[in-house]
Amino acid sequence: MSTLVVIDYESEAKAEEVRQALLKMQKAYLVDLADAVVVVRDGQGKVKLRQLHNLVAAGAASGGFWGALLGLLFLNPLFGIAIGAATGAITGALRDVGINDNFMKQLGETLKPGSAALCVLIRQMTPDKVVEEIQKFGGTLIQTNLCNENEAKLREALASAQKTGDLAAVSAGPV
Repeated sequence: MSTLVVIDYESEAKAEEVRQALLKMQKAYLVDLADAVVVVRDGQGKVKLRQLHNLVAAGAASGGFWGALLGLLFLNPLFGIAIGAATGAITGALRDVGINDNFMKQLGETLKPGSAALCVLIRQMTPDKVVEEIQKFGGTLIQTNLCNENEAKLREALASAQKTGDLAAVSAGPV
């Protein structure tokens, strides 16, 4: 069973920074991500999804290849490429993998304007190392399907990063 974790951040840049850290951890085999989407609510309140995978482009490329191959068989490769690319783009746009887009759009409506959330679907992970790494970025846990004990640990880890940042700002004083 995959684990869904949604963390709120004060900016799109911070959420993207955490996603990049998770992708680095994936290369180190510490986490196996099924999906990682940054949900942004801009200053005007419009919600945008920054997907990890562009399904339309991937579908168009794949469709174009197969269309060209079929076009060569029927002596009209340009027509085959056009039909294949269009078909691939349409199927790519209709195929939803990972986290449900409607769920993320509804979640985005609850964010403060100018903020972002990172929605991560995790197949497997090394919990202590992953939590230790994302703890550095702070954030507020919005939703998860973790058990109560693990959810409490994650909330505590994220909150401790917030407190550390607040103490550093207070001790530095006005400049």
